[in-house]
Amino acid sequence: MELRQLRYFVTVAEELHFGRAADRLMIGQPAVSQQIRRLERELKVELFDRNPRTVRLTPAGQSFLPAARAVLTAEDAARAVAADLAAGRLGVLRLGTITGLGERLDRILDAFEHHAPGLRVELVSLPVRERLARLADGRLDAAFVRGAPLPGNAPEQSPELTHLPLWQDALVAAVPARHPLAASPAVHLTDLAELPLRLVERRHHPALVDLVVDSCHAAGFQPIPGPASQTLQDTLAAIGSGTPMWTVVYAGNARIMRVPRVAFVPFHDPGLALPTSLAVRRGPRSPGLELLLSACDAGPPAPAPTPTSGDQDS
Repeated sequence: MELRQLRYFVTVAEELHFGRAADRLMIGQPAVSQQIRRLERELKVELFDRNPRTVRLTPAGQSFLPAARAVLTAEDAARAVAADLAAGRLGVLRLGTITGLGERLDRILDAFEHHAPGLRVELVSLPVRERLARLADGRLDAAFVRGAPLPGNAPEQSPELTHLPLWQDALVAAVPARHPLAASPAVHLTDLAELPLRLVERRHHPALVDLVVDSCHAAGFQPIPGPASQTLQDTLAAIGSGTPMWTVVYAGNARIMRVPRVAFVPFHDPGLALPTSLAVRRGPRSPGLELLLSACDAGPPAPAPTPTSGDQDS
C-alpha cells in the first residue's frame, strides 16, 4: 500500500467521479483508476461501485475512508515537523508534568531525545485542573495525570481530551524514623490506625486523598485527621520532628531524596498505587506526540537504594 494510492482513493471518494478526481490530482484519469485497482487488489475488497453514470463507495470503502484520511493527516504532520527542522526552526513539545516521577522522567526524556534530537521538551508544572485546562485550549501538547478522571463538569471530562493509560505509581508510608514501624520491612494500613494521617487538602489532589482514605475505610478504620499542609516538605518536616503522624509518598520520590528524620516503608501487598496516564487532545497525533508515547513505554527505572520525597501532586 502506497501513500499515493490512499490519496487517490480519498480524492475519488470526495468527488465520486474519476475524471474530477484526476483533475484535482493533476494527473491522467487512467493513472487514478489503475492505482485504485491496485489498492483494491491489495486490500482484497471493492472500494467503489462503478457504472457508466455513477461512482459510489461500497460499505467497505465507507469503512476504509476514515482510516485512509487519518494516515494522510499523520503524513502531513510529519512533513510539517520535518520542514521545521530542515528550516532550522527547533520544535517544542510542551508537556505538563507531575512530581514524584523520579528516575522515570529522566528515562522518558532521554529516550525522547534519542529518537527526536531536534525536538525540545518544555516541562510545565501546574495543578491538575489548570494543567488540563491548558491542554484543552492548546497551550500544552500533553500532560501527565494521576488518578482516574473525575466525574462532572471538570477539565478531566473535557470532550476534547482523552487519557492514555501508562503505569501505576506505587505509594509508600512515611513515618517518623524513631517510630517502631520505621524498622518494619512493610506495613499494613491497620498498623497506622492509631497515628494521625497528614495529607494534602483534597481539592489539590482528590485522587490521592480518596485512595488513601477509602483504603483505610476498607481496612476497617477511620483515619485520624492530622493538619493539612501545602507541600509534602512541610508534612515530612512535621512528621520527623513533632507528634508521631504518617502520610504517603510516591515510591519514585522515596528512592531519590534523603530525609533523615523520616522513614519510608512499603505497604504489604496489594499495596497502594495511583494510575498515571498521559492526557492528550483527541484527533490525529503529531509525530512528536507519538515519539513521546514510545518514550513512555521504555519501561520503569531500576530501583535505587536511597529513599526520597517530593510534593504530593496529581
